[in-house]
Amino acid sequence: MSHVWLPFWPKNAALSASLIDTIDIAEFCLILLILCFVFGMMLVFCMKYRRGSGTPRHEPNVKSWHWEIGWTSATLVAFLVLFVFGAKAYLFLYKPPAHYQLELYVVGKQWMWKVQHPGGQREIDAVHLPVNRVVKVILASQDVIHSFYIPAFRLKHDAVPGQFETFWFEADHTGSYPLECSEFCGVEHAHMIGTVKVMSDAGYARWLADQGTSQSLAQQGFALFRRYGCSGCHDPASTVHAPSLDGLFGSVVHLADGRTMAADERYIRDCILIPATQRVAGYPPVMPSFQGQLSEEDLVQILAYVKSLSAGSPQ
Repeated sequence: MSHVWLPFWPKNAALSASLIDTIDIAEFCLILLILCFVFGMMLVFCMKYRRGSGTPRHEPNVKSWHWEIGWTSATLVAFLVLFVFGAKAYLFLYKPPAHYQLELYVVGKQWMWKVQHPGGQREIDAVHLPVNRVVKVILASQDVIHSFYIPAFRLKHDAVPGQFETFWFEADHTGSYPLECSEFCGVEHAHMIGTVKVMSDAGYARWLADQGTSQSLAQQGFALFRRYGCSGCHDPASTVHAPSLDGLFGSVVHLADGRTMAADERYIRDCILIPATQRVAGYPPVMPSFQGQLSEEDLVQILAYVKSLSAGSPQ
C-alpha cells in the first residue's frame, strides 16, 4: 500500500516496495526515538547543570552503570530485530518463487537496457508487464557492471559481466515508472534510463499482439542451437556421447569432480562458456567453449530453448 500519510514519501507500486517501506519506516522511527532520547538528555543536563544552579557537581556515590547498560542493550535488541526482518526480506526478494507467471530477459549495455519477452517481443529502455503478476527477471551485462533500478518498486539489482542474475517482483499498481541504472557505467551513464509500464491483463495482451513477432524466444534459441552445431552432439539421435538436454533445467546434475549442482540459469551459462568446469560425470571432455562467439542476447535465447525442453517443444 502507498503511505499517503507521509507526503514526502516516494511513490509505491509493487509488493517489494511495501515490504521495504515498512522496514524503512521502522528504522526511521527507531532512529528518531534514539535521537529524541539523546537530545532530551542533553537538554536536561544543560538545564540541570547550568551556571548558578545549586545542583551538586561532586562525584556521585552511586554509579549509574545500569542506565548505560539499559539503553545500550535496548538499542542493540531493537537493531537486531530490524536486522532479522531485513535478512528475511532479502531472502524473500532475491529468491524467485518456484511458480512465476512471466519471465523477462534483460541485458544491460552501454548505455541501454535491452529487454526480451518469451514470445520474442523486444524493447529498448522500456519494460511492459501486466499488473498483479509474479515476474522473474534474468539479468545480464554485455560490458561493465550496471544496476537495474526501479525506484517505485524499491528494487535494485546489479548486472555483473560474465554471469546471470535472477530476481523477481510483482507490480500492484498500473502506470508508468522510471527505470534507471544506479551504478556508474561510463560517460553516458546519466542517459541510461527508461520506463516501466504496468498494464492491465487486457492491455498487456494487446501490446504483445501489436509487436508482430513471428518466433518465440525459445524458437530463436533453437535456431542458434542448430547454427552453432550444438544439435550434432546433444540431439537424441546423435552418435556422439553427450548429455541429453531434455528435462535438464531444474534437475540435479552430478559432475565428474564429485560435485552436485542444480541445473539453473548460471549452470547452463557456464556449460556453454566454460564447459571444462562443469563436465557431467560419465561423459568425455569434448564440449568446446563458445566464449567470445555468443553475445548475451544469444545466450538468453539458447537458455530459453533449453528451458523449453523441460516443458515441451519450443513455444
